[in-house]
Amino acid sequence: MDAIINAVETRQLECFVAVAEELSFTRAAQRLYAVQSTVSATIQALEGELGVKLFDRSTRRVALSPAGKVFLPEAKAALEAFDRARDVVTDASAGLRGSLRIGTLTSVGDLDLPDLLGAFHRRYPLVDLHVSVSITGSTGLAEDLRQGRLDVALLGLPESDLTGLEAKLLGSAPFVAVLPDGHRLSGRRSLTLADLAGESFVDNPRGFGNRVALDRAFEALGAPRRVIVEVADLRAVPSYVAAGLGVAVVPDLKLLAGVRTIPLDEPGLTWPLTIATRGERPPSRAARLLLDLVDSGEFSLVIPART
Repeated sequence: MDAIINAVETRQLECFVAVAEELSFTRAAQRLYAVQSTVSATIQALEGELGVKLFDRSTRRVALSPAGKVFLPEAKAALEAFDRARDVVTDASAGLRGSLRIGTLTSVGDLDLPDLLGAFHRRYPLVDLHVSVSITGSTGLAEDLRQGRLDVALLGLPESDLTGLEAKLLGSAPFVAVLPDGHRLSGRRSLTLADLAGESFVDNPRGFGNRVALDRAFEALGAPRRVIVEVADLRAVPSYVAAGLGVAVVPDLKLLAGVRTIPLDEPGLTWPLTIATRGERPPSRAARLLLDLVDSGEFSLVIPART
């Protein structure tokens, strides 16, 4: 396999991995900023050099062939080895270069990520920074890390959902309830999940870390809840609650300033914030240096909890 890999161009491997992960020539072309015909031609040339079909194609779907499934982890490993070698050479000759792909949460409010990245950029101006969010929240970001589509990500997932990742806990926030005016429980000093069983809820979509934790907590009570409104931006949740569409249970973050909330009396139920990298391989030099900045405490990430 090593001899085969050595005979293949890096660009061919990049095209193959993109198509294999997207299972779509169109999406792979968009990801590579290339035209679809170029991606198709590159895959055909690669298959010709290898003498095997890497994909089973039809008018409706693209799937990895048995040979493609075997080739995929080898192709990823070769690309990662090339990136590490390139980082070493460019760092030695002209300072750290390359790119750093960072995943972050849709709406955490006043998180110090811009300050951290600004400090990183001042130290390593030749590293391109690519910051993105996932429409499937922390669950999607974690999967992007595992598949090598991200280098570093901020996650709000329980520890049990961090399998295959190296994660550092940055802090945690308690949950609070948000109720509409005149709600039957609005006079309470604190609430439990059992108090809210049977209510209609406003929440983030499935896959967001706080939604994952709450769904599991209600299921453990034997009272699965009904979420009737899903909004990706946590800052919008109180407005939907105020409109009478349901109640909400959310992390007590600074972005909720001005919103009346009731503490949730559920020991052990908190929203964690972690910074994570892929677990099975060492992080790139750029990712390692970013993590070192976090560890140093000079530019830290802290949960923007309300005070």
